Order: sequence, then structure tokens, then C-alpha cells
Amino acid sequence: MEIVIANESHFKYAQIICDTIAESAKVRGTGIAKRTPEYIMKRLQNGNAIIALDGDKFAGFCYIEVWGNKDFVANSGLIVHPDYRNQGLATKIKKAVFDLSRKKFPDAKIFGITTGLAVMKMNYELGYRPVTFSELTNDPEFWKGCQTCKNFDILTRTEQKMCLCTGMLYDPSEKKIEPRKLNGKAFQRLKEMKENLFLKKKEK
Repeated sequence: MEIVIANESHFKYAQIICDTIAESAKVRGTGIAKRTPEYIMKRLQNGNAIIALDGDKFAGFCYIEVWGNKDFVANSGLIVHPDYRNQGLATKIKKAVFDLSRKKFPDAKIFGITTGLAVMKMNYELGYRPVTFSELTNDPEFWKGCQTCKNFDILTRTEQKMCLCTGMLYDPSEKKIEPRKLNGKAFQRLKEMKENLFLKKKEK
């Protein structure tokens, strides 16, 4: 397995990356912002992506988005092809894109929003902490990207303050503490509380 910084030579994988992201969201029944092959190719072209390959076969992917005049960066679109899941590959890709973000944008705050407990765990172990949306970028282009998510109406109803996603942030200026064991049950309870609150409101 080869995990590398993507470039123009990987354009041929743009469509399968988009398809894999879309299919994963459908299977999990979760909200996810859709991306076009053109959007993915732009990230490949500027060296802001990590791709995992098994020979010539696509295995996984994640990319960097830059926001707020480089004050914030997001690691987005983390995906592993079904043939390569449950092998620890997502964790390796996540660590690689995190390291790339720190190298290219050393002063930027790294953030993400996700409904996935596995991604929350990976973020937590890298030094992220859960935060309110107000601590994330206020760049309207970032939030515009949520329009293709099936839960966008929740974000709209709460005036962009809350959604089913949990916001997580890594701030390089903060004093680091010793790694703690992730309380997965707490994240699960938070997710369930949001679903009960917002999805019931939507049904009314």
C-alpha cells in the first residue's frame, strides 16, 4: 500500500473518489457534502490531498481545504474504498493529511465537522477537541459546501450554530496536554441527543 501526496497524475481517480464518497454516505445514511470530479482535481493539482493506492487500484483519499486567509484549514472527504476497510487505512490517511496540513500551514487551526464516531476518535487522538461552530471558520464558502448535505436544513434552522455534525478543532497555539482515552460513549450520547432534537423537529 502506497500513501502519498496526490498530484496531477492522479486525475484519473477523481471520479471513483466522488463515487466512493457518495456511496459511503448512502450506505451509512449520513449527511455528507457531495463533491464533483473537477473539485477533487483542483485539490490534486495543488498538492492538497493524500491518496492511498494498492498498485494502480484506488484505496483511500482525504484532502485539505483552506479557509479564512489561511487562518483555518479543514481535512475533508476522508474515504476508504470498501475493499480496504477495517484494516486501519483510514487512520493512516488521516495522520498523513494532518501532517501535510501542519507542514504546509503551520500556523493554521485545523478543523472538521463530522457525524462519524470513528473520525471523531481519530481527530481526538491527533489533538483535536470538540468545539461549538462559532469557533470554526466563518468563511461563507465553507458553509456553502454543506448545501448538498441532506441535513442542511438543520444548519439553516439553527442559524449555522448547530447541526448533527460535531465540530472539532486543533489549535497549534494551545498548550498540549497528555493524550487521554477517548470517551466514545460521550460522543455517542451527543450524537443521539442531536438526532432526537433535530430529526424530531423536522418530522413535526
